[in-house]
Amino acid sequence: MAWRGQLSRNLKELRILLCQSSPSSSSARAFVEKNYKDLKTLNPKLPILIREASGIEPQLWARYDMGVERCVRLEGLSEAQIFKALEDLAKVGASLKA
Repeated sequence: MAWRGQLSRNLKELRILLCQSSPSSSSARAFVEKNYKDLKTLNPKLPILIREASGIEPQLWARYDMGVERCVRLEGLSEAQIFKALEDLAKVGASLKA
C-alpha cells in the first residue's frame, strides 16, 4: 500500500462526492471516515475534497496534470472496492506522467 503515500505525485486533486444519508452512499461515507485522516497525513499537500449533497450519487473524482479528470461511480461498491478504485486512479496518474 505504498501507493497511498504517493497520491500527491500522481494526482493534483481528489474529490469524493456523497450524500449524507442515502444508503447508496453508505460505503463512501464509511471509506471517508476510516481513510481520510491517513490519506491526508500521507499526502499533506494534496487537496482531498469531500462534497456532501442530498440525493447525489457517490463518486470519486481525480484531477491530473493539464486539467485531465477521471470519475468512478461508487454506488454499490464496498469499502475495499472503493480503495481499489482509488489505487487504479493513482495508477492512471502515474501512466499519464510517463
